[in-house]
Amino acid sequence: MATARQVLCLCAFLSLPHARAEPIRYSVAEESESGSVVANVAEDAGLAPAQLSARRARLLSEDGRQHLRLEPGTGRLVVAERLDREELCGQSATCTLPFELLLANPVQFFRVEVGVEDINDHAPVFPEERVTLKIPETSNPGSRFPLQGARDLDVGSNSIQAYSIAPESKYFGINLGSQIKGKKYVELVLEKPLDREEKAEMDFSLIAVDGGSPPRSGTTQIHIVILDVNDNAPIFSQELYVGQVLENAPEGSVVLRVVATDRDAGVNGDISYQISQAGDQSYSAFTIDPMSGEIKLTKPLDFETAENHELSVQATDGGGLSGICRVLVEVVDVNDNAPELVVSSFSSPIPEDALPGTVVALFTVRDRDSGSNGKISCGLEDQQSFSLRPAYKNYFELVTVSALDREETARYILTVTAADTGSPPLTTTHTFTVDISDVNDNAPVFNQTSYTMYVRENNVPTVLVGTVGAVDADMGPNAKVTYSLIPAHPTQQPSCSCISVNSENGDVFVLRPLDYEQVRQIEVMVSASDAGSPPLSTNVTICLVVVDENDNAPLVLYPSQDSSSPSSELVPVMAEAGYLITKVVAVDADSGQNSWLSYHLLRASDPGLFVVGAQSGEVRLRRSVTERDAVKQKLVVLVRDNGQPPLSATAAMSALLLSDFSDMRLPHSSLTTEDEGSSLTIYLIISLVFVSLLFLVSTATFITHKVCKRKELKDGHVLYGASNLQSSLADGAAAGTLPHAYCYEISLTTGSGNSEFKFLKPILPSLPPQLHATGGGTNSEQSFPCGTLTAEDAAPDNPGMLSAEQFNSLSFN
Repeated sequence: MATARQVLCLCAFLSLPHARAEPIRYSVAEESESGSVVANVAEDAGLAPAQLSARRARLLSEDGRQHLRLEPGTGRLVVAERLDREELCGQSATCTLPFELLLANPVQFFRVEVGVEDINDHAPVFPEERVTLKIPETSNPGSRFPLQGARDLDVGSNSIQAYSIAPESKYFGINLGSQIKGKKYVELVLEKPLDREEKAEMDFSLIAVDGGSPPRSGTTQIHIVILDVNDNAPIFSQELYVGQVLENAPEGSVVLRVVATDRDAGVNGDISYQISQAGDQSYSAFTIDPMSGEIKLTKPLDFETAENHELSVQATDGGGLSGICRVLVEVVDVNDNAPELVVSSFSSPIPEDALPGTVVALFTVRDRDSGSNGKISCGLEDQQSFSLRPAYKNYFELVTVSALDREETARYILTVTAADTGSPPLTTTHTFTVDISDVNDNAPVFNQTSYTMYVRENNVPTVLVGTVGAVDADMGPNAKVTYSLIPAHPTQQPSCSCISVNSENGDVFVLRPLDYEQVRQIEVMVSASDAGSPPLSTNVTICLVVVDENDNAPLVLYPSQDSSSPSSELVPVMAEAGYLITKVVAVDADSGQNSWLSYHLLRASDPGLFVVGAQSGEVRLRRSVTERDAVKQKLVVLVRDNGQPPLSATAAMSALLLSDFSDMRLPHSSLTTEDEGSSLTIYLIISLVFVSLLFLVSTATFITHKVCKRKELKDGHVLYGASNLQSSLADGAAAGTLPHAYCYEISLTTGSGNSEFKFLKPILPSLPPQLHATGGGTNSEQSFPCGTLTAEDAAPDNPGMLSAEQFNSLSFN
């Protein structure tokens, strides 16, 4: 409790300009009753009574005892317990109770000293009720006989002032003198020669009177025995003996030896020694050998209690004569007290944003030893963030010297060592455990710089596609992270409503089914915010990639399947094996392997006559045409994608085997007879003429373009826009899903007689760098912008090519 009362005492020294240089002094009589008013300390300190409570005023004393208390309502200083000056200060001439009036908020203190005034509450007391003195009748007038004086615990004017004899004696008087250190002694003085024959014994009272009002007195009986003929008293070799002894000297140690001599012989020359002490009890620590005069210790001494002891030694011979000498024993201090460290103020925890110089603790150090044994130095062990700073006298402040970071160090164990300069030195250590409280100085940090998540198209609603995670180095509410969606750019509208993030754990959900053919990827921004004040946040980008599913069947572009009767291809009977009859052109709205198409001959009038390129879709003759082959051949080609499970479409067509295009006749419905053959011959002739004219026109156009646009023809690029082709394929698109525009390219190789028309795959939008970096995608297909395929890439053996003649005969209805 004493330490707790002192905790705030040194807070006053945090700002010395707020402290009074001189203390406020009061006085109070001892034995004052509890509750007695000493003074109005608030008025003397210039404070209003209301300030005392508001600023949490307290009284703090060094020893921790509350002899006085403060009335917060009135500001009066009153006695808390009965004051006994003799108990508090002993025989000290002055008795002062120092303490501090501490105001905690803001910190201010006033030094106050209350002097306890002595009252005459103790009467003089003699150590013995009866004293017998043996005085030779040969004693001369003026002889002095020491007496043990009375002891009065009061001081000053209330102490013993005079001695008297009652009844008055014509033989003796009293002499009052002063010893070393101002102590008084009393002697009985012979004023008239004695005559044992006239009067052998005398009795009277010795009265000691103090100076109090009213005065108090003490009495002892003096019995005088007059001895016969011993006219030499013992004489000491010195009037004053001075000796020194270490305070840690053991019991029985010899302090010094006094020596007295007597010129008488026999019993009158035998000397015995005894210690006589008036006024205090110091003699209780010493004893003297009555024969040798050696003064020894009866108990250990304490320098901190008394630095010296004054004794009176009396030597008495066998005839009753005596002599007195003074003995001063000086106690030599040894380093037997370790420093004391008393904490007056300690603040823990402290915020991590506390400025350098913030006071964490205030403490005082003291050592009860003296000299070099009482000089103290303080040090802080192995610490770079804190230091010690002298505050006032023996007060020190523990302060911060650098910025603190709770995330780096949440607790400091500080050891303060106080050491004196004695030999050997004594030390005391005290440990301060300083906790660092958190402030919101760290924003959440995601475990990735960006996230790429994948979801298959046609997903179920509220499907979990991934989780974002962020951690905050702070603690408590400052580390509680919540997630939310924000626009990827400040000017954008709120994030896509099809994506949601769980605010607690960062789970990312897709709320509704997505269609790969409508949207390939979605980019959103997720913000992670902590619960600090003010909150800190960090954003991260999520790229949601839609993975294609095989949900679109192939769409046959050529030959057109919309007409009631399949298209017919003309094949000369002299054609050799490998002759290109036609090419099946199909597309798939899916991507990756789901759009990889393969072609297979499903049915044919003569399966052994035809072969279909699995990758190119080219329909060719497997063997040469013979006379046994039917003129009209029907084929069904199966187009199948590479999805799981695969989807497919069929293309129906027919081939006419003609020996001469002049024999072509109509109708196509019946070519099994000669009449039908004649009609077909006529139609073939007409078609041949039309094709020839178309060829001439095309040749002239080609030459004209080659001359006018030589540079473009050298590059070999003719771009057929998606918008034009889309208008031609409007009917065909109705049969399948074509959500995006397609771009097709005609590559004409210079000097080639077999230039071909190539249908390219749908041009995909360029994926963001994140997708390429993470390997997003299900195949090695690379998307190209329109017009990037070179003439060399369109070689005749490339799959997916259509001859120029066949292209001229195409009909996109």
